[in-house]
Amino acid sequence: MPGPIVAFVRAVDAVNYRVGRVAMYLIFVMAAILLASTGSRLIFGVPINWALEMSQFLLSAYYLLGGAYTLQMGGHVRMDLFYDRLSARKRAVTDAITILFVIFYLVVLFWGGVSSTEYAIFYQQTNYSSWAPVLWPIKVVMTVGIFLMLLQCIATFFKDIAIARGKPIA
Repeated sequence: MPGPIVAFVRAVDAVNYRVGRVAMYLIFVMAAILLASTGSRLIFGVPINWALEMSQFLLSAYYLLGGAYTLQMGGHVRMDLFYDRLSARKRAVTDAITILFVIFYLVVLFWGGVSSTEYAIFYQQTNYSSWAPVLWPIKVVMTVGIFLMLLQCIATFFKDIAIARGKPIA
Protein backbone atom coordinates (compact mmCIF):
# COMPACT_ATOMS: atom_id res chain seq x y z
CA MET A 1 0.00 0.00 0.00
CA PRO A 2 1.20 3.55 -0.68
CA GLY A 3 2.69 5.44 2.25
CA PRO A 4 -0.11 8.02 2.60
CA ILE A 5 -2.72 5.27 2.88
CA VAL A 6 -0.69 3.46 5.54
CA ALA A 7 -0.26 6.77 7.40
CA PHE A 8 -4.02 7.42 7.14
CA VAL A 9 -4.86 3.95 8.49
CA ARG A 10 -2.44 4.31 11.40
CA ALA A 11 -3.68 7.82 12.25
CA VAL A 12 -7.34 6.78 12.17
CA ASP A 13 -6.60 3.69 14.27
CA ALA A 14 -4.69 5.78 16.82
CA VAL A 15 -7.43 8.43 17.13
CA ASN A 16 -10.26 5.91 17.36
CA TYR A 17 -8.35 3.81 19.88
CA ARG A 18 -7.94 6.80 22.18
CA VAL A 19 -11.50 8.08 21.71
CA GLY A 20 -12.88 4.59 22.30
CA ARG A 21 -10.85 4.11 25.47
CA VAL A 22 -12.13 7.43 26.84
CA ALA A 23 -15.71 6.72 25.75
CA MET A 24 -15.80 3.42 27.59
CA TYR A 25 -15.66 5.30 30.91
CA LEU A 26 -18.88 7.15 30.11
CA ILE A 27 -20.78 4.08 31.31
CA PHE A 28 -19.48 4.75 34.83
CA VAL A 29 -20.55 8.40 34.68
CA MET A 30 -23.98 7.30 33.52
CA ALA A 31 -24.21 4.72 36.31
CA ALA A 32 -23.20 7.34 38.89
CA ILE A 33 -25.88 9.74 37.66
CA LEU A 34 -28.56 7.04 37.79
CA LEU A 35 -27.41 5.91 41.24
CA ALA A 36 -27.46 9.51 42.52
CA SER A 37 -30.92 9.98 41.06
CA THR A 38 -32.23 6.81 42.68
CA GLY A 39 -30.62 7.68 46.00
CA SER A 40 -31.99 11.22 45.93
CA ARG A 41 -35.48 9.98 45.18
CA LEU A 42 -35.51 7.12 47.72
CA ILE A 43 -33.57 8.71 50.58
CA PHE A 44 -34.54 12.37 50.35
CA GLY A 45 -37.76 12.10 48.34
CA VAL A 46 -36.40 14.60 45.82
CA PRO A 47 -36.23 13.36 42.24
CA ILE A 48 -33.52 14.72 39.99
CA ASN A 49 -35.42 15.74 36.88
CA TRP A 50 -32.39 15.86 34.53
CA ALA A 51 -30.89 12.47 35.40
CA LEU A 52 -32.78 10.27 32.95
CA GLU A 53 -32.21 12.54 29.97
CA MET A 54 -28.56 13.04 30.86
CA SER A 55 -28.03 9.30 31.12
CA GLN A 56 -29.68 8.87 27.71
CA PHE A 57 -27.32 11.48 26.25
CA LEU A 58 -24.33 9.74 27.85
CA LEU A 59 -25.45 6.36 26.54
CA SER A 60 -25.75 7.86 23.06
CA ALA A 61 -22.25 9.32 23.31
CA TYR A 62 -21.00 5.98 24.66
CA TYR A 63 -22.13 3.92 21.71
CA LEU A 64 -21.56 6.58 19.03
CA LEU A 65 -18.00 7.34 20.10
CA GLY A 66 -17.27 3.69 20.86
CA GLY A 67 -18.55 2.33 17.54
CA ALA A 68 -15.35 3.00 15.60
CA TYR A 69 -13.25 1.49 18.40
CA THR A 70 -15.48 -1.60 18.37
CA LEU A 71 -15.04 -1.92 14.59
CA GLN A 72 -11.30 -1.55 14.98
CA MET A 73 -11.20 -4.32 17.61
CA GLY A 74 -13.48 -6.60 15.55
CA GLY A 75 -16.23 -6.53 18.15
CA HIS A 76 -19.28 -5.97 15.97
CA VAL A 77 -21.68 -8.86 15.46
CA ARG A 78 -21.08 -10.81 12.28
CA MET A 79 -23.03 -13.58 10.60
CA ASP A 80 -20.35 -16.21 10.25
CA LEU A 81 -22.19 -19.23 8.93
CA PHE A 82 -19.88 -19.42 5.92
CA TYR A 83 -17.44 -16.65 6.79
CA ASP A 84 -15.28 -18.73 9.16
CA ARG A 85 -14.71 -21.34 6.47
CA LEU A 86 -13.16 -18.81 4.09
CA SER A 87 -9.44 -18.19 3.84
CA ALA A 88 -8.04 -14.93 5.22
CA ARG A 89 -7.82 -13.47 1.70
CA LYS A 90 -11.40 -14.40 0.81
CA ARG A 91 -12.63 -12.97 4.12
CA ALA A 92 -10.77 -9.75 3.33
CA VAL A 93 -12.36 -9.56 -0.13
CA THR A 94 -15.80 -10.22 1.36
CA ASP A 95 -15.24 -7.56 4.01
CA ALA A 96 -13.94 -5.04 1.45
CA ILE A 97 -17.07 -5.48 -0.65
CA THR A 98 -19.56 -5.35 2.21
CA ILE A 99 -17.93 -2.40 3.93
CA LEU A 100 -18.60 -0.30 0.84
CA PHE A 101 -22.32 -0.53 1.68
CA VAL A 102 -21.59 0.54 5.26
CA ILE A 103 -19.51 3.47 3.99
CA PHE A 104 -22.39 4.59 1.74
CA TYR A 105 -24.80 4.36 4.68
CA LEU A 106 -22.45 6.33 6.94
CA VAL A 107 -21.97 9.07 4.33
CA VAL A 108 -25.75 9.54 4.17
CA LEU A 109 -25.99 9.39 7.97
CA PHE A 110 -23.15 11.91 8.35
CA TRP A 111 -24.82 14.26 5.90
CA GLY A 112 -28.04 14.10 7.93
CA GLY A 113 -26.09 14.52 11.18
CA VAL A 114 -24.39 17.68 9.93
CA SER A 115 -27.74 19.09 8.80
CA SER A 116 -29.39 18.25 12.13
CA THR A 117 -26.48 19.73 14.09
CA GLU A 118 -26.55 22.95 12.07
CA TYR A 119 -30.28 23.25 12.72
CA ALA A 120 -29.85 22.64 16.45
CA ILE A 121 -27.09 25.26 16.72
CA PHE A 122 -28.79 27.88 14.57
CA TYR A 123 -32.21 27.64 16.27
CA GLN A 124 -30.89 26.77 19.77
CA GLN A 125 -33.08 23.66 19.67
CA THR A 126 -34.11 22.29 23.06
CA ASN A 127 -35.65 19.01 24.09
CA TYR A 128 -39.36 18.91 24.95
CA SER A 129 -39.08 18.09 28.65
CA SER A 130 -39.18 19.87 31.99
CA TRP A 131 -35.37 20.14 31.96
CA ALA A 132 -35.34 21.34 28.32
CA PRO A 133 -31.60 20.95 27.60
CA VAL A 134 -30.15 22.37 24.40
CA LEU A 135 -29.58 19.59 21.91
CA TRP A 136 -26.59 20.83 19.96
CA PRO A 137 -23.95 19.22 22.26
CA ILE A 138 -25.31 15.70 21.81
CA LYS A 139 -25.85 16.32 18.11
CA VAL A 140 -22.22 17.41 17.77
CA VAL A 141 -21.15 14.22 19.57
CA MET A 142 -23.45 12.22 17.27
CA THR A 143 -21.94 13.78 14.14
CA VAL A 144 -18.37 13.32 15.39
CA GLY A 145 -19.10 9.68 16.26
CA ILE A 146 -20.54 9.02 12.81
CA PHE A 147 -17.54 10.74 11.21
CA LEU A 148 -15.08 8.65 13.24
CA MET A 149 -16.97 5.50 12.28
CA LEU A 150 -16.81 6.55 8.62
CA LEU A 151 -13.06 7.11 8.85
CA GLN A 152 -12.61 3.75 10.58
CA CYS A 153 -14.63 2.01 7.85
CA ILE A 154 -12.43 3.59 5.18
CA ALA A 155 -9.32 2.51 7.10
CA THR A 156 -10.74 -1.00 7.46
CA PHE A 157 -11.44 -1.06 3.71
CA PHE A 158 -7.77 -0.26 3.04
CA LYS A 159 -6.68 -2.94 5.53
CA ASP A 160 -8.91 -5.51 3.81
CA ILE A 161 -7.52 -4.59 0.39
CA ALA A 162 -3.99 -4.97 1.75
CA ILE A 163 -4.81 -8.40 3.22
CA ALA A 164 -6.45 -9.49 -0.04
CA ARG A 165 -3.24 -8.49 -1.85
CA GLY A 166 -1.19 -10.54 0.62
CA LYS A 167 0.55 -7.51 2.19
CA PRO A 168 -1.31 -6.63 5.42
CA ILE A 169 -0.85 -3.22 7.01
CA ALA A 170 0.81 -3.77 10.38
